[in-house]
Amino acid sequence: MKILVVRRDNIGDLVLTTPVFRALREKFPEARIDAFVNSYNAAVLEGHPDVDTVHSYTKGKHRSGFFPGWLERLRQMLRLRAERYDHVVIATPGVHPRQIRFARFLAPDHITANVPAGWKMFGVDQPVEYLGKDRHHLLMTYRIVQPFGITAEPSAPRLAFPSPPKAKGEPPTIAVHVSARKPSSRWPEERYVALMRAIHERSPTRFRLFWAPGAEDDARHPGDDGKARRILDATRGLPVEAIETRELPALIAGLAACDAIVCSDGGAMHLAAALGKPVVCFFGDSESQVWRPWGVEHRLLQPESLDVADVTVEQALAAYEELRPAIEKR
Repeated sequence: MKILVVRRDNIGDLVLTTPVFRALREKFPEARIDAFVNSYNAAVLEGHPDVDTVHSYTKGKHRSGFFPGWLERLRQMLRLRAERYDHVVIATPGVHPRQIRFARFLAPDHITANVPAGWKMFGVDQPVEYLGKDRHHLLMTYRIVQPFGITAEPSAPRLAFPSPPKAKGEPPTIAVHVSARKPSSRWPEERYVALMRAIHERSPTRFRLFWAPGAEDDARHPGDDGKARRILDATRGLPVEAIETRELPALIAGLAACDAIVCSDGGAMHLAAALGKPVVCFFGDSESQVWRPWGVEHRLLQPESLDVADVTVEQALAAYEELRPAIEKR
């Protein structure tokens, strides 16, 4: 049996899809299970034991040229069609006619996808009724395995990146990721500085500083290089290591070497959770019931205003202290 799972979204979405691959592998241990993802998130599945081959494509906005990009996309689609998959699984929650058309082009024996209640969609012979955003995104995604007769509860998301060994008595290393796409999820940089100082004063702790790379005034790919420099200047005297991660594998490997993370809602939060790291996370105007960390101890800070600027350093420190026993056991 040959199965292709399609998940072309952001980093966190793909992380939360890893239980689907685990469930399919447990149900069909001899099957070939492939993934079709985008070039931006493909590293999430690097070396994953439940995935045989990762096929990735580059989104249009990231291609170097229109015609060369589309020509290569056509060639890739023809190569995938030639694989003659038995099943194509559209793992993205929601109803996605474009992805279903893509699946039909591949001419598999079966197509599994979400469909609206009471609808039939051409080509989808293994439909899953889409119920809307009524639960965590992982659970919404995991419903796609129902037509395969899988009834087991989902496993926790996991990545194949190992955590490096740690010497006995070595102080904890805390990842501090200071970037967020939504303005309402951006905790002020001076509070990150104050939090790191407060944590270190209470117990010897090392920190690794992560951020979205790029200039703050870059219209196409704005980043937080300036913010990171200011935080590093303000934390002189503390054991803070700057981790510049211009590629996703570097971010994952950097997080794997930490014992916990303080961050806003986003891809880094889901990566750290999938690596088994305790999480202190800030949620602004986001659906915390849908996107909270899954499968690890965590403390979620979301003020009534839905703006993380209203979260105090004292609140963040109290959340960290609640997790400290779990962090120091690692």
